[in-house]
Amino acid sequence: MKKTTFLILALLVSIISFSQIAPDKYYIQFTDKNDSPYSIGNPEEFLTQRSLDRRAKYSIEITEQDIPVNPLYLEGVAAAGAEILNVTKWLNGVTIYTTDQSVVDDVLALPYVESVAKMIDRYNPIEKQFFENEIIGDGDMPENLKSIRSASSTDYGFGANQIEQLNGALLHDEGYRGEGMVIAVLDAGFQSVQTHPLFDSLWANDQILGTKDFVFPDGNVYTGHTHGRSVLSCMGANIEGMLVGTAPKASYWLLRSEEPNAENVIEEYNWVSAAEFADSVGADVINSSLGYIDFDIPVWDHTYDDMDGNTAVVTIGADIASEKGILVVNSAGNSGSSSSFPWIGAPADGNNVFSIGAVTSSGSRASFSSIGPTADGRIKPVVMAQGQGSAIADGGSGVTTGSGTSFSSPIMAGMSACLIQAYPNKTPLEIQESLKQSANSASFPDNYMGWGIPDFMSAYSLLTTIEIGESLKDFASVYPNPFIDDITIRLSYESADEVKLMLMDVNGRLIFSEVHNLSGNNEQLIISNKIKKLNSGIYFLGITIDQRAEVKRIVKK
Repeated sequence: MKKTTFLILALLVSIISFSQIAPDKYYIQFTDKNDSPYSIGNPEEFLTQRSLDRRAKYSIEITEQDIPVNPLYLEGVAAAGAEILNVTKWLNGVTIYTTDQSVVDDVLALPYVESVAKMIDRYNPIEKQFFENEIIGDGDMPENLKSIRSASSTDYGFGANQIEQLNGALLHDEGYRGEGMVIAVLDAGFQSVQTHPLFDSLWANDQILGTKDFVFPDGNVYTGHTHGRSVLSCMGANIEGMLVGTAPKASYWLLRSEEPNAENVIEEYNWVSAAEFADSVGADVINSSLGYIDFDIPVWDHTYDDMDGNTAVVTIGADIASEKGILVVNSAGNSGSSSSFPWIGAPADGNNVFSIGAVTSSGSRASFSSIGPTADGRIKPVVMAQGQGSAIADGGSGVTTGSGTSFSSPIMAGMSACLIQAYPNKTPLEIQESLKQSANSASFPDNYMGWGIPDFMSAYSLLTTIEIGESLKDFASVYPNPFIDDITIRLSYESADEVKLMLMDVNGRLIFSEVHNLSGNNEQLIISNKIKKLNSGIYFLGITIDQRAEVKRIVKK
């Protein structure tokens, strides 16, 4: 919390001096949460049971960060004449609306207000580049996408390729289609979701849990923009022969955090408030097909140096959401073709954010897909899914195409929800790690494709066979990789008597299991005879020392 508070205050140090005419909206930073009527000992007063259950499952403590903003502070701000918009307990602040400069001055004078920052200047709107760089088709769908079929009993219609590319149909056939999972969709608007037939089953089965508008208080999220509809259809569509999404049986919260006709930094604060809401109602997954770089007020623009996982407000909020046990899935961005800023935007730069780039239907990188690394040198995006020519709901009653990481993100989010359904006790980082290890570039990740395109059945098998813990990795290295006849395993450990090796194929079938005695703190094992006759392909080598376990993806030439 200290780190977060410091970063928020650092942003607010450069507060702009106010003119005679006040801008519309401001962010108010409070000093503390003293004398709050809420307490850590009674979390049921501000978190649902589902949210508490998620924390208990992952052994996540309730902290002061979870306690709501002191209601007396909010009352004081309102009494000064400001209209309360969105509260953020994670950042300990609130956004307000006023056109009266004296109200701003009175709020700033309150003893528990640390700072006030203006968020919106309506006199200089700019294009929303994230959306402008996306292309929505004219409704003419390539018939070859519809003709793709597998051994699956489901006819995915035009969505077959984007699921088959992830080997997702087999996971669905195992019975994991998102039942019992809750996905929060943070977006701009969900026009026609109430009427489009692709969502009929969501309504019939009460899978739309509710909505909340963080842009227009008490607004109707089913008006104003179609972007959320397109995104939702990648996951929740469910008409065989037309379009079946990646999580057709999941339940959804539809949350508008994005103002569709402008680009203001207040949207980052809206996002954090929406993520807090998603946490409070017990969401398992957040899908955010959004990204932030430039704003109407240039002083708030992000530089590449800001893409360090710790600076942008929305990134801070996204990583906090992950710390609460939510898998945060976010579009990498659509600026990959830019000569000036091809990099990922916020919050895709988050340390724990599952950032998704876009590939074509054949699996090559889409040219618009934003690239890494982050400013602090981490590989981004994490993995890829189809984001060029993706099948999405159209504006009538059918299907069209969409190109943008806005669509690769929900395709991945829906399938990830199915994997969480299969392994509900695995943490978001363990789910991410299994998908990274299963992906087709896992042996040589880069800042264009990340770890590549995941194989969900391989990830499912990995999670079945071997515990994957992020904190237990990096005690073994394997080379050469790819290999021809033999591999060398180099181990680094403090003290242990033996190491257990398990080799599996991509379907999780055990090829061999053996134990080797150890004699030193740094030891090399050469494995030869049992792998010379392997067919070319991808394999997974499980290495266990004491209670530590690691999985290496290896490739036989």
